[in-house]
Amino acid sequence: MQRAVNDGQQSGGWVRIGRRPTFNVEEVGNDGEPIVRVVDECAGDELELVIWELQRDADLQGATLRLFLRRVEQCLRAHSPGSGPAARLGAVAFIHRFGSALNAHLHFHCVVIDGVFDATATGGVVFNAATGLEANAMAQVQAQVRRRLLCVFVRRGLLPAEDAQAMGQWAHGGGFSVDASVRIEAADRAGRERLLRYCARPPFALDRLRELDPERLVYDPPKAGPGGSGPQCLTPLELLDRLAALVPPPRLHRHRYFGVLAPNAPLRTAVTALAPGATTAPSTPNAEPAAEPAPRRAARYAWALLLARIYEVFPLVCPRCGGAMRIIAFITDGPTVRDILDHLGEPTAPPRIAPARGPPLWAATGSAHDPAADPPLQSVPAFEFDQRLSW
Repeated sequence: MQRAVNDGQQSGGWVRIGRRPTFNVEEVGNDGEPIVRVVDECAGDELELVIWELQRDADLQGATLRLFLRRVEQCLRAHSPGSGPAARLGAVAFIHRFGSALNAHLHFHCVVIDGVFDATATGGVVFNAATGLEANAMAQVQAQVRRRLLCVFVRRGLLPAEDAQAMGQWAHGGGFSVDASVRIEAADRAGRERLLRYCARPPFALDRLRELDPERLVYDPPKAGPGGSGPQCLTPLELLDRLAALVPPPRLHRHRYFGVLAPNAPLRTAVTALAPGATTAPSTPNAEPAAEPAPRRAARYAWALLLARIYEVFPLVCPRCGGAMRIIAFITDGPTVRDILDHLGEPTAPPRIAPARGPPLWAATGSAHDPAADPPLQSVPAFEFDQRLSW
């Protein structure tokens, strides 16, 4: 059984590190209604620095995620009868840098096996299912994560000790929350796939983006954004600015495996061997013989299936007649490739590199194009650069 444990924004069941304001009644206005002023309990500059560091520092993100999963593992050990002190959990974590309204919002989605694994003397593993994972257990995990994470921020110099102490005394979780209400049964493969697809989703859905005119785009979020906002009207440059802020750092994994599912875990082979195989229906005396299974598709077709699954475009369907195409050969000889491209009327030379330039701001204002007002940001190269040399 898998359980989805979410560590993120407070309103949606996730952890958010932000400010918790207090509301003080300062005075009474002319209409007799009290004027409420918002007073922050801790300095906003330090909190903004913590949020910014979490967004940009991959090491801090990894440390936060490992700290959270260690507390979850301790909770699973305590609620798994028969488990030993060395029992390990199995989890897949997804790092999300975005919210539902194209806003920067770092949080974690973790799919955790509902129990722990113990190694046996013969080299195998034993699974101990967890029981009694109620709201009180999740509240303890939440409190432990909050206390340890605030200590990490203070130790790294991201948060003053007095502000961390004040955040530790806030009510309603102090800006941290853990939601473990989603639970998938072991035999529910379709439910498990839906859960993993949700956790691995991209920052936005293209079908929710529509164009009003060349200068206005509307994005319909799946739920109300911060402050209860609905559809967002953006210019193309504003949309690019939103998406650029959500791009993760290079060469870092967004999906990570922990515990017995980690790549180098000693028990990984034994744990994956416990996965149930395909079930077959019992045979009857009068049943017709089963049809022979179709031969397995060649491995070179896997790329076509992946493209169809991700981009919803199957590359082996003829765009003219809709018939199925088959791979005849892979041609790597340069002169042969040029001859084929010449016969098809396609260019045989790589395209020229266009000089870098700024955005056409003159188009947004409706004025005529003035080349002097929109100069290129990079001069034209003095020689032609062959792109084939850089790949």
